[in-house]
Amino acid sequence: MTTEPSEQQPDLEQLLDAEKKRSEDYITRLRYLQADFENLKKRCDRQLEESKNYATERIVLELLDVMDELELAVKTGEALEEAQPLLEGVQMTLKKLRKVLEREGVSPIECEGKTFDPSKHNAIDTTEREGVKGCIVGEEVRKGYIMKNKVIRPSIVKVTVPPSQESNSQQEKQKEQTKNE
Repeated sequence: MTTEPSEQQPDLEQLLDAEKKRSEDYITRLRYLQADFENLKKRCDRQLEESKNYATERIVLELLDVMDELELAVKTGEALEEAQPLLEGVQMTLKKLRKVLEREGVSPIECEGKTFDPSKHNAIDTTEREGVKGCIVGEEVRKGYIMKNKVIRPSIVKVTVPPSQESNSQQEKQKEQTKNE
């Protein structure tokens, strides 16, 4: 009988060690799962917040097209004197539309005279001019807009750039040709 408890004791210690390892494994797995859950929760919260912020983006883009047409109507109406009462109504509507868009976090991109930024501007034309440093927006063809720090419609612009080396060498060749003639 005395030999049996000594044989059982190592078995019990081995079982205890195995259970400790298994419980440590469970605790480790639980910690990983908790971390994964927290990351998932943060990601879902971020996505939900982004969805809230930009849920109106589609309709805002359509309203921007309407605003462009109203601005064009105002420019056209300013040239006609007989359209003055109608012009005032269009201007009032345009003013209200701007306030609605402003409440949604929409603001125009200021670009004329600023450095060209491809994340905010789409260039449709470039003009070379002496004395210009870098790419500068020379003319805005269509207004761009930002909605809560996100560009929802880039500005369409014409860019002014310094003369390239190629154009300088072509101008020099033309000057030489005119001198020789």
